[in-house]
Amino acid sequence: MAEVIIYSTPTCGFCTLAKDFFNEKGIEFKEIDVSVDQEEAQKMVEKTGQMGVPVIIINKDGKEEVIVGFDQAQLMTILGIE
Repeated sequence: MAEVIIYSTPTCGFCTLAKDFFNEKGIEFKEIDVSVDQEEAQKMVEKTGQMGVPVIIINKDGKEEVIVGFDQAQLMTILGIE
Protein backbone atom coordinates (compact mmCIF):
# COMPACT_ATOMS: atom_id res chain seq x y z
CA MET A 1 0.00 0.00 0.00
CA ALA A 2 1.12 3.55 -0.70
CA GLU A 3 2.28 5.97 1.96
CA VAL A 4 0.63 9.35 1.39
CA ILE A 5 1.83 12.60 2.96
CA ILE A 6 0.15 15.94 2.39
CA TYR A 7 1.76 19.24 3.27
CA SER A 8 -1.06 21.69 3.93
CA THR A 9 -2.36 24.72 5.81
CA PRO A 10 -5.72 25.12 7.56
CA THR A 11 -6.88 27.88 5.17
CA CYS A 12 -5.99 26.09 1.91
CA GLY A 13 -9.10 25.17 -0.08
CA PHE A 14 -7.27 22.76 -2.39
CA CYS A 15 -5.75 21.06 0.66
CA THR A 16 -9.26 20.47 1.98
CA LEU A 17 -10.34 19.05 -1.39
CA ALA A 18 -7.36 16.68 -1.40
CA LYS A 19 -8.00 15.49 2.16
CA ASP A 20 -11.71 15.01 1.41
CA PHE A 21 -10.75 13.00 -1.69
CA PHE A 22 -8.44 10.74 0.35
CA ASN A 23 -11.12 10.25 3.02
CA GLU A 24 -13.81 9.45 0.42
CA LYS A 25 -11.53 6.88 -1.20
CA GLY A 26 -10.47 5.35 2.13
CA ILE A 27 -6.83 6.34 1.66
CA GLU A 28 -4.87 6.86 4.85
CA PHE A 29 -2.58 9.88 4.83
CA LYS A 30 -0.28 11.83 7.08
CA GLU A 31 -0.95 15.55 7.21
CA ILE A 32 1.80 18.06 7.91
CA ASP A 33 0.60 21.59 8.70
CA VAL A 34 3.39 23.80 7.37
CA SER A 35 1.83 26.90 8.94
CA VAL A 36 2.94 25.66 12.37
CA ASP A 37 5.95 23.46 11.50
CA GLN A 38 8.63 25.60 9.90
CA GLU A 39 11.14 22.75 9.77
CA GLU A 40 8.74 20.64 7.68
CA ALA A 41 7.88 23.69 5.56
CA GLN A 42 11.58 24.08 4.75
CA LYS A 43 11.83 20.38 3.84
CA MET A 44 8.86 20.80 1.50
CA VAL A 45 10.48 23.79 -0.24
CA GLU A 46 13.82 21.97 -0.55
CA LYS A 47 12.09 18.92 -2.06
CA THR A 48 9.85 20.78 -4.52
CA GLY A 49 11.17 24.32 -4.95
CA GLN A 50 7.57 25.40 -4.20
CA MET A 51 6.15 27.36 -1.31
CA GLY A 52 2.50 26.69 -2.19
CA VAL A 53 0.34 23.93 -0.81
CA PRO A 54 -0.88 21.30 -1.11
CA VAL A 55 2.19 19.24 -1.82
CA ILE A 56 1.38 15.55 -1.89
CA ILE A 57 4.09 12.91 -1.59
CA ILE A 58 3.21 9.33 -2.51
CA ASN A 59 5.66 6.53 -1.73
CA LYS A 60 4.62 3.40 -3.58
CA ASP A 61 6.62 0.36 -4.63
CA GLY A 62 9.88 2.04 -3.64
CA LYS A 63 9.16 5.06 -5.84
CA GLU A 64 8.39 8.57 -4.65
CA GLU A 65 5.91 10.74 -6.57
CA VAL A 66 5.57 14.44 -5.78
CA ILE A 67 2.42 16.31 -6.77
CA VAL A 68 2.17 20.06 -6.31
CA GLY A 69 -1.47 21.10 -6.10
CA PHE A 70 -4.58 18.93 -6.18
CA ASP A 71 -4.69 16.88 -9.39
CA GLN A 72 -7.37 14.26 -8.82
CA ALA A 73 -6.76 12.44 -12.11
CA GLN A 74 -3.03 12.14 -11.42
CA LEU A 75 -3.68 10.94 -7.87
CA MET A 76 -6.11 8.30 -9.11
CA THR A 77 -3.56 7.05 -11.65
CA ILE A 78 -0.69 6.88 -9.17
CA LEU A 79 -2.82 5.24 -6.49
CA GLY A 80 -4.50 2.84 -8.89
CA ILE A 81 -8.01 4.13 -8.22
CA GLU A 82 -10.73 3.82 -10.86
